Amino acid sequence: MGLRLIFAGTPEFAATVLGALLDGPHRVLAVYTQPDRPAGRGRRLRSSPVKALAEAHAIAVEQPRSLREADAQRCLARYGADAMIVAAYGLILPEAVLATPRLGCINVHASLLPRWRGAAPIQHAILAGDRTTGISIMQMDSGLDTGPVLRRADCPIHEDDTGGSLHDRLAALGAATLLETLAAIETGHVHAEPQDPALATYAGRIAKQDGLIEWSRSAEAIERQVRAFDPWPVAYTYLPATPTAVAERLRIWRARVVTSTQQQAPGTLLSCSAAGIDVATGRDALRIVKLQPAGGRIMSSGDYLNAHVLAVGARLVGTPAPA
Repeated sequence: MGLRLIFAGTPEFAATVLGALLDGPHRVLAVYTQPDRPAGRGRRLRSSPVKALAEAHAIAVEQPRSLREADAQRCLARYGADAMIVAAYGLILPEAVLATPRLGCINVHASLLPRWRGAAPIQHAILAGDRTTGISIMQMDSGLDTGPVLRRADCPIHEDDTGGSLHDRLAALGAATLLETLAAIETGHVHAEPQDPALATYAGRIAKQDGLIEWSRSAEAIERQVRAFDPWPVAYTYLPATPTAVAERLRIWRARVVTSTQQQAPGTLLSCSAAGIDVATGRDALRIVKLQPAGGRIMSSGDYLNAHVLAVGARLVGTPAPA
């Protein structure tokens, strides 16, 4: 038993899924992943986590820049795969590719579709304050995460979950759920459930600038932003510029909501102590517990205050422009 598979994916989430396939009963004929990208200060080309895992297992790696070209489609067809498994690949699959494998293309998606279709479902689930998310194994069609769902698995979102911790749990759950789905496909016990488009929400791609904190928002919303954007792009703000210093960016790694009735302008520093740095928001206050100054290491607010003086009443700002 076992299916002949092509795997398409790029980041760590996809590598976790690929690892489960390699340990299972199925045969991975080849791996498709994004072309190597320049990374780090030296801008050297870096392989994706999926490519590194495939090479460690001596599996053929294909890295086309597009799957719309005839040569790329002919290459895929030559593998004669039963199915193509897709997990955070990053390239659009045209209809010709979707129709190439005998069983089509099957996607491992990190949300309970149709909620959070799109590129960043994990972060958006935390940002929205969802209590539950999960994995959907979907039969792909030509739409954006619109195909029928073959299997779902729920995953709770804990109050202290970050984008990183939820990512890791969902990756493991996605791998396990995929294996269950493939077993059901082999025995003919799988049911494809169409999605209700009226219930769809969209999780747009996250950019670095999305980490900028708007202090006029509620402390609860900002706290979710801090957790959702850990480990990337990381929520941040700026200390105000002074006559002798430019505005300094502070990355915020951990924070919590503090009930407050003080009527101060959003961004105002309310108190600074070893317990944390309290900042006024549009509703309640946010206590910064762990932060990272520009060019420095991640540290507790208490350690930061041992080396820096912050004036109660000063305001954190939304841009680095000089005052």
